[in-house]
Parts: sequence; structure tokens; C-alpha cells
Amino acid sequence: MDKRRAVKKGRRDPRGEEDPAQRLRRLQGHDAGGMVRDAALERPSSLGLQKIAVLAGLPSPDLDAIAVRCAWRRYRAGQRVISRASRDRDVYLVVSGAVRVTTYAASGRQTTFRDVHEGDTVGELAAIDGRPRSADVIALEDSLLASIAPGVFRNLLRDRPAVAERVLARMCGVVRHLSERLVDLSTLDVQSRLTAVLLELARAGRNEGNVAIIDPAPRHADLANQISTYREQVTRELSALARTGILERAGRALVVRDVARLARLVAAARGSG
Repeated sequence: MDKRRAVKKGRRDPRGEEDPAQRLRRLQGHDAGGMVRDAALERPSSLGLQKIAVLAGLPSPDLDAIAVRCAWRRYRAGQRVISRASRDRDVYLVVSGAVRVTTYAASGRQTTFRDVHEGDTVGELAAIDGRPRSADVIALEDSLLASIAPGVFRNLLRDRPAVAERVLARMCGVVRHLSERLVDLSTLDVQSRLTAVLLELARAGRNEGNVAIIDPAPRHADLANQISTYREQVTRELSALARTGILERAGRALVVRDVARLARLVAAARGSG
């Protein structure tokens, strides 16, 4: 076998240099098994880090130093960012776009925990305790993420107490949110669980007085994954809410016509109304 054939079949040529095709695959984000990890690598930019809430207030030189320690990648909508099977322990900063924290049972049933939007972070637990990932993360839309290695992240928390406090406060918020979700799943019926999620989406959407616009409208299957039910049940409950005048579909958006009434329904179901 001549040298050219050896280079074609192997990763490195006889001089120990990386095969150009293999290098291209690596730069494009392919892992050893040939799976595409991301669409494209990005050059570091401290400008993008100014959007990240936990880094708020850091001077530009500090952001510049963090930016060059990050791996910058673009992900297509639907592309996997983090897998529970991965040995990756990085923290991911959502510079643009949005990702979904979710998990899949052996049966294929999906359970959605939360969505993480521009300016937020995901993946801190594995970076802090070194244990395996607890969930998968999927890009909801075309997104740009910057990932920080665990050691760099822990050094940042140690050296910048303000950042550490923000991370702690953020993680407390996540725990409170998931605890409330667990109580809802354990105590509320499907209709009440759905109204609770819709209220959360309405408050995060575009609000005009007592009217909220959720744009784009969530897919029925995604709502079902959030409240542990089936798409058909979600469809029936949304139709029932539409008949009462609380909800209305407007193009690709879902309009909540009476946010206050929706809030009263949720409070009554939780026993706090």
C-alpha cells in the first residue's frame, strides 16, 4: 500500500500529520463516530458574552479573557447540544436562540423540564459536581452557544464572587420552578396543569394589558411533554379554553385574551385562590 492510500484510510499520514479530510471533519464538529456535533465553529466574541446574565457587570477585559477560553458553536433547530450519554461537562452560555432541557424514557416518551433562552446558561450541575448529565439539551431554534470547560467555570466562580452569587440565585430559581412543576404533576388534573403552563408562557410573552401573545404558539406535543400527558388531551383542553374565550389562535400565535382569569383558574386549582 503506497503512502497516498495510507493517508486516505488512516487519520494521519506517515509523517504524523493529520489527514486533511479528518481535520475538516473535526473542525466541523464531528465526533469520533462521525456524528455531527454542531453546524459551525465561531470565533470568540466578548460582545456576545455581554448578553449572559450571570456575567453582567464584568469589565470588557474579563469578558475578552473568558471569550477566548470558550468554544463557540452554532446549532441548527432540533440539533442535540448535550446528551446524557456524553462525557462532556462544559457549561453552555446561550448567546442567541433557545434550547430545551428534556429527557427520554426507554419507551421513547419525552419529558420536558424547561426552555433556556438567550442570555441564560445550562449545564452547571455536571461542571460543579463532575457527575453525569441529568438530561438532554436540544436546540429549539438556530442558536449560537459558547461552552466553558468545568475547570474554567469553577475558577470563574471562585475569582468572581458576584458571578458565583448570580449562579447560585439562578440555580435556586430552577429548583423552585421544578419543585412547583413536581407538585403540579402530583396534585393537579390535566386541565389545571395545562393552564399553569399557559400562564407561565403568557407572562413570558408579549403583554398588552390583560392580553398576552405567545408567539409562536407552542406545539401541542411539546405542551404534552411538559405536563406528562398526550397530545390529544392537550388539543381537547385547548379547545375547551378557546370556547370560554380565554384563548384564541391568531396565525402562528396563541393569544390569551384574559390573563387575569387564567391566573385565577391556576390559583384555584393550586388552592391559593
